[in-house]
This record gives sequence, structure tokens and C-alpha cells, in this order.
Amino acid sequence: MTGPRYPSLIASLPETVPFVGPELQERAMGRPFEARLGANENVFGPSPYAVAAMQDEAAEIWKYGDPSHRDLKNAVAAQMGVTPDNVLIGEGIDGLLGYAVRLMVEQGDAVVTSDGAYPTFNYHVTGFGGALHKVPYREDAEDLPALIAKAAEVDAKIVYFANPDNPMGSWTSGADIAKALDTLPEGCVLLLDEAYIEFAPQGTAPEIDPEDPRVLRFRTFSKAYGMAGARVGYVTGCKATIKAFDKIRNHFGMNRIGMAGALAALTDTGWLEEVIRLVDASRREIGRIAEANGLKALPSATNFVAVDCGRDGDFARKVLAALIEEGVFVRMPFVAPQDRCIRISAGRPEDMAVLARALPRALAKARG
Repeated sequence: MTGPRYPSLIASLPETVPFVGPELQERAMGRPFEARLGANENVFGPSPYAVAAMQDEAAEIWKYGDPSHRDLKNAVAAQMGVTPDNVLIGEGIDGLLGYAVRLMVEQGDAVVTSDGAYPTFNYHVTGFGGALHKVPYREDAEDLPALIAKAAEVDAKIVYFANPDNPMGSWTSGADIAKALDTLPEGCVLLLDEAYIEFAPQGTAPEIDPEDPRVLRFRTFSKAYGMAGARVGYVTGCKATIKAFDKIRNHFGMNRIGMAGALAALTDTGWLEEVIRLVDASRREIGRIAEANGLKALPSATNFVAVDCGRDGDFARKVLAALIEEGVFVRMPFVAPQDRCIRISAGRPEDMAVLARALPRALAKARG
């Protein structure tokens, strides 16, 4: 009796996942976290209209979702100033990045990213056999000119660039991104991850012709729209590239409840504005708590703040572990020197109160 015969690529891969979920940590501790501030979820939740739309749609869950995603594509297109043929809906940015890599990368193809940037993208590239080339951060920000220079050096098919960035919260002006496209080597596509764009200052989103074949822009309903569990994202790009995704995407991968919620969320601009206000207030409170404990909060254009613990990665990992013991779920960058920081998501006033109590204790444990 035999089991599956794995391809050599799959057999060579480690059995891993990009992130350990808080639920696994809670089970290990035997208790829930008091403050869930590690996954950059929007704790303020979705629009009440989105919740009502999802509740109404639950009775229709016996049906498959529309595989063309027509209504949501039309709404996204209107918001983005593009045509529906410039839009693809998918299972969050994570799922869409996986489709993009599958569409463009063969075994051995070069792909460029920042060392310490979003690990799920790396997971997809490795899973399809691509060769990852990593460029260091520069002054705690992704270095787009260096990424493009590396792409030219290794003949990369893809450059991954997040703006604003995760895990540091830094950002690049849209004008600089648009200008950098002209230096992108032939045959290379910029995957522009804009998951946090709603929280960023005016001018962070570049003005790019939707028919420009050199760039694909990824956005999500997981962050500002508060629907991480619904798994709804979208990518915009030139019509020919968007059409090419039909060759490999899961046409029935979207759940109709999530799509109904996303469609309703787009109409509630008032709630989006309120969430942005609440996130800004929480970022400032995280900064205040950090400063009160002798730490430095880095500027952020996202719904989280990277807090510099003032020493090296080993010390920051001790702080992180102590915070988890204190019931506060946070995460941290994986790569030095950014791993001197911990990353704290925006939270409600009650979450901030828990953080304010726990951080001094965690620092004392880490120092002691």
C-alpha cells in the first residue's frame, strides 16, 4: 500500500505556514487573549450595512456565488475609476497573490522582494518553484529603486512592493512609484500591494493608467473595511492581464455572503471615515504608551504601529513573549535590524488599556 507520489519540488518544501494564528497560541495557553493586537485586523468591525447584507444573504447560501462577480466588480471599478474588465475579485490579497505567481512564475524564474516583507508572498513563490531574491530595507522602508535594480540584475519576472508597508508601516509617495515604473526592466511586473492604502496620507496612491501592463494593484476588504474573515480582495490591471487570470483562478472560490458584505461596505463611506478616525486615535495612543515606557513608535500609514524596543531582536522577542504571557497578542518583524521592533495593531480603548497595563510588566520581564 502506497501514498501519494509528490513532485520533487513539493517534496523539497518545508511543512510550514507563513503565520501562526492567535487561536493556536490561545489553545496552547489554555485561555483567550485579553487584547488581540497582532494580525492587523480591524477590531472596529465592518459597516453595519455590510453586516445586515451578509445576514440577509445567509439564507441564499445554498447557491454558488456568481463566478463572474459582476456586481462587486462594477462597484469596485466605479470606485477605482476603471472598467469592470480591469478588475478581478479573489479570496483576499493572499489568494490573489497566489494566482499572480502561478500565472507568471515557472520553476527557476527570478522574483524580487524586500527581505522581511510580507511572508505569504514568499510562500507562494517558493511553492511554485520561483527563485526569491531579497533586497534589504533602507531606513525602515522598502527600497523601490534597489528592488528594481535587483530585478534588472537577475531578470526578474515580478517585483513585490507594499505601499504602505507591512511590517514597518512606512510609505512611499505615489508620484515616486509612478516615476519608478519607467525604470522597471522589460518583461517585469510590479505587484503593488495596497492593503492599507485607506489609512495612508493623501498622495500615497499613485496615478497609473489602468491599461499599463507593468503593474498590478492589490487591495482588500480585510483592513479598513473590517472584513478579514470574509476573504474578499481585488486586483486591478490592464484588461489583457486580468483576462489571463481566468486560465488559472478558482472560478467558484468566492463565498456569496462575503461578496454581499463587500458590496454593501463600499457604499458606506461614513463608516469608513469613522474607522480611519478611530485607527488614527489608536495609533496616537500606541505612541503615547510606547513613549511612556521609554520606547519609540515609528511613523505609520497603516492600522498598526511598529514600536522600536531600543535594543536588538533578541530583546524584542523577549518583550513579545512577555506580552503574550500577559494576554496581549502582538507580532514583530522577522528580519534584522527591523526585528528590534514589535508590531501593535490599532485597538479599541479597552484594548489600549490592557496594553498600557501589560507593556511595563513585559519590559520588566524582558530586562530581568
